[in-house]
Amino acid sequence: MRKLIKRTASGFFVLLLLLVVAAIFFPQPFLCVDSGPVKADVIVVLGGGSHERPERAAELFKEHAAPRIIISGLGDYEINRRLLIAAGVPANAIELETQSRTTRENAQFTVKLLREQKQRGVILVTSWYHSRRAMVCFRHYAPEIKFYSCPSYFASSRADWSHNRIGNRIRLEYLKLLGYWVRYGVSPF
Repeated sequence: MRKLIKRTASGFFVLLLLLVVAAIFFPQPFLCVDSGPVKADVIVVLGGGSHERPERAAELFKEHAAPRIIISGLGDYEINRRLLIAAGVPANAIELETQSRTTRENAQFTVKLLREQKQRGVILVTSWYHSRRAMVCFRHYAPEIKFYSCPSYFASSRADWSHNRIGNRIRLEYLKLLGYWVRYGVSPF
């Protein structure tokens, strides 16, 4: 009986180690949620990242994925608004949520707007490595709303991750996902 417990524990440890190694070397299947081509009532662009998030939102807007865009986030809402307008999105199709400073606050404050406007389908635009956590957070605060993820992808090869901030952001996403799971009891998968 003791050998069986030891083998089971060893097998579990090896499996866990393999999962960690896979997550480190292949983060996209773990961190990215991409709903593919979808239609919704509104697109929500989360603050942060670089120019890739508003570019992706403008692309979706031009594809008629949704008729409106909400920019969520205190720090960079004005630059994101300018980038959307420069990409051809009419100013009157853009709404601002300018209080949030975190993903959790993005969800809390934007969900309030979505409920007031009786929105039922929402496309979330954020960086690919942030998309799973964003989906978890928004679904937690508004389970009655259907959320889709259409993340932005940008050129940063795997070899460059250790030399720039993307590698740190990816590693932090795992910790933040685990934190959401522990703190809110919300499974990331």
